[in-house]
Amino acid sequence: MTTRVAVAGSTGSIGTQTLDVVRAENERVPGSYSVVALAAGSSIDLVVDQVVEFSPELVAVADPDARRELADRTSGRGVEIVADATEVVEVADVVVNGVVGFAGLGVTVETLRAGRRLALANKESLIAAGPVVQPLRDVPGAELIPVDSEHCALHQCLRSSSAPGREVARLLLTASGGPFRGRDADELAEVTVESALAHPTWAMGPKITVDSSTLMNKGLEVIEAHELYGTPYDSIDVVVHPQSVVHSMVEFRDGSTIAQLSMPTMHLPIGYALGYPDRIATPFGSIDWTTLSRLDFEPPDRSTFRCLDLAYEAGRLGGTAPAWLSAANEVAVGSFLSGNLAWNAIADVCNGVLERHDGSVPTSVADVIEADHVARRVAEEIVETR
Repeated sequence: MTTRVAVAGSTGSIGTQTLDVVRAENERVPGSYSVVALAAGSSIDLVVDQVVEFSPELVAVADPDARRELADRTSGRGVEIVADATEVVEVADVVVNGVVGFAGLGVTVETLRAGRRLALANKESLIAAGPVVQPLRDVPGAELIPVDSEHCALHQCLRSSSAPGREVARLLLTASGGPFRGRDADELAEVTVESALAHPTWAMGPKITVDSSTLMNKGLEVIEAHELYGTPYDSIDVVVHPQSVVHSMVEFRDGSTIAQLSMPTMHLPIGYALGYPDRIATPFGSIDWTTLSRLDFEPPDRSTFRCLDLAYEAGRLGGTAPAWLSAANEVAVGSFLSGNLAWNAIADVCNGVLERHDGSVPTSVADVIEADHVARRVAEEIVETR
């Protein structure tokens, strides 16, 4: 039986690696997966290549000029071209949401609302809209499988328990420490964009790579773990593991700890989500145990990497506080990447926005969107004053 796959964010890091997995699986087991829909922003050359290779039924392109160009360049191929990325949901069995940032919220909501499997790489939509997304997980047929090395690891470890709610003592999220591990605040006063993007173990897009350098990525993952598994914040810990081989761990009340290990590659969690509840046939991330000499662990430096504790604070505040933090971070990281904000001021902007949080609680997608807009305005005001 062929699984029909839609890829939102098809030209990005997660999207292109999803297509890698589809290629590999179809080579091993022909007809395993069919790419029926793609969604992208404006990278038309790559989208055209993907259309030629995978012959999707539908492609969503947000930019109107790019949409017209795509229509011209794929004329006669029988592909329907639309503007709204959420339209990919209707033709798929599983939707991979690799859209970067808050823009991925619509795909998350509509996939679950339609009772489809959501392979979620867009952590911001779950973090920002947790109170709205959670009820949709109860829609018949809806499944949320995390496409994230840490949460995929937790998902696999939790499958070993028949009663996770009763048996889990704590979740342990591992962090590589990013490119600045071991450096203090004074050493990081003059960080360049190039150095922040030089991740030691992962190849990712610029926004998430900067988030890794500040540990905001790990802080957002703490909120995501709480939303995914219902674990209290006091029972979610972060440990720095520079080799990025242990992707996360679950400690159980009897003292046992179960970990998921593989060499760092996003192909594995993508394949896990595509094949779930089965495992795919391609061994992405296999470890050569004759060459793996050590696994190191250390506590995070919370005084230098302040974004981690800001995420815990936002998560505990609840309501729209995580949405405010996510929006503030997107604005701050964008300003850093464009040269308008220092790296060490990213945490200052996020802290300033959280201090002005209005305490609201979202009951609809519109509430989440409004919270995002308000927080972005506050963040932009703070950036302008620096």
